[in-house]
Amino acid sequence: MKRLTGKTILITGASRGIGRAIALAAAREGANIVIAAKTAEPHAKLPGTIHTVADEVRALGAQALPLQVDVRDEFQVNDLMAAVGKSFGRLDALINNAGAISLTNVENTPVKRYDLMQQVNARAVFICVKAALLLLRQAGGAHVISLSPPLNLAPQWLAPHAPYTLSKYGMTLLSLGMAGEFARDKISVTTLWPRTTIATAAIEFAVGGPALLPRCRTPDIMADAALEILATTDGALNGRTLIDEELLRSRGWTDFRRYAVDHAHADRPFPDLFIDP
Repeated sequence: MKRLTGKTILITGASRGIGRAIALAAAREGANIVIAAKTAEPHAKLPGTIHTVADEVRALGAQALPLQVDVRDEFQVNDLMAAVGKSFGRLDALINNAGAISLTNVENTPVKRYDLMQQVNARAVFICVKAALLLLRQAGGAHVISLSPPLNLAPQWLAPHAPYTLSKYGMTLLSLGMAGEFARDKISVTTLWPRTTIATAAIEFAVGGPALLPRCRTPDIMADAALEILATTDGALNGRTLIDEELLRSRGWTDFRRYAVDHAHADRPFPDLFIDP
């Protein structure tokens, strides 16, 4: 039996990478998928648009609503939620996947890039959740999942790229606060982060470059972990800062080689940021 039949899931940054993987996984489980991202036209370097992902979702037999949105713009986000309500009449989960990254220290981070990371990461979580609250409350047992790490104050995660770290930890702190604030509304708020690097455009172009990709896992591991959260209906995960592999192991998953980009490196995937060796 499909676990998400009749549910409506909104995913930001869903035109490629982890967002796309979650969209397809949730569609296979019967959910209606709202694909919210900036990319509506093909990009020269980055594959995927909101429309190509919508086509993939429909090919799986699920309903898709592709909507172009800049999560920094509160008016666009408000219009996004209005469109979701009009099309589906409900919103069962909001997944804050859109992100911006620059692994630069304070001295070498332009103010414009600093502002972008704060706006696309922590601030967008605030805007999107605030705009979605009415629909989430009406759903009864809704989820908010933000892709941000557990709080780790070890110096190696601060000094080299404090501006980015601040933006991601801001997502986590906001989520912890919302978990308490919205518990009475039966909205479960969690964060999810990969134990290893995931083969995405961010890794290829902003973190380790193409040489790191063979030691990455595919976005499917994050999609499978997200499904485990979405299928948890008793609020047991509210307020948790979750790691993909740890969550899956706790649910009985044992085969993680399946997620390897290159099986020659399946037993030694590269640890992600904020994860101590």
